[in-house]
Amino acid sequence: MESPRDILKRHGLRAKYSWGQNFLGDEDALSTIADALHLREGEPVVELGPGLGHLTRFLAATGAKVTAVERDRDMVTVLEKEAIPGVRVVAGNAATVNFAEVAGAPDVAVAGNLPYHLTSSILFQVLAQRAQVSRAVFTLQKEVVERLAAEPGSRDYGLLTVLLGLHFDAENVLTLEAWRFHPPPKVDSAVLSLTRRATPRAPIIDEARFTRVVKASFAHRRKTLLNSLKSDKTLATPDALLAALQTAGIDPQRRAETLAPEEFAALERALGPVAPGSSPPPVDLSDDGADE
Repeated sequence: MESPRDILKRHGLRAKYSWGQNFLGDEDALSTIADALHLREGEPVVELGPGLGHLTRFLAATGAKVTAVERDRDMVTVLEKEAIPGVRVVAGNAATVNFAEVAGAPDVAVAGNLPYHLTSSILFQVLAQRAQVSRAVFTLQKEVVERLAAEPGSRDYGLLTVLLGLHFDAENVLTLEAWRFHPPPKVDSAVLSLTRRATPRAPIIDEARFTRVVKASFAHRRKTLLNSLKSDKTLATPDALLAALQTAGIDPQRRAETLAPEEFAALERALGPVAPGSSPPPVDLSDDGADE
């Protein structure tokens, strides 16, 4: 396979640093990433940010129906000129695209080598569209993958770990050293596999309230769980929060990173029914809420 450097040169282009473009041309790594999706013949898969089409070729080689969503017009032109068999190229923003709609299918797999600055936005899109996303495999910053695949009790464990963990099984598939990319990023990367669970890990009453519970719990990592929860006044009174923790069998002196997703779900349920039309307001999910 032609290297990213050679393809860029042939098309008279350079990687755009401001767009977070770091192209992966390592065939062994690309093969492992494609294999991790376990694609079937004819299955729809959406690739986010296909760039020069290196992973795209491996996805198409499985016989899957590939929809490549690319925002950079230069890369769209390259992909159209390369004309990879079995691939449909769509100009669009990976951070806002509706996966099922763009693929024209009710249930899709998703893949991509994601720019670091779009990681959270895209992962929250996967979470929001989970009913249509059977699984996803992403190349991300190594530290982010370690956080998302972390177990309770780990310092890496955080907001997104819990929110995704309620609905997906996460696995750290492969570490990719920076030198494997062109141009090489400043940090190493890793490959994250997300597989949607047939049912959530535990039941919850209200999705928005569950998100607020987890967000508030991680808002002040050095504080106890009860004191951290009190930071969100929309959840309940301090007395009601304490009672909910006791009902859920959770020590209020614990810290958020020690709780499994099932315990967060139990806490949300212990807060009681949500009156019709009174679901908590949306929460800002622009970061994981950690204050160092």
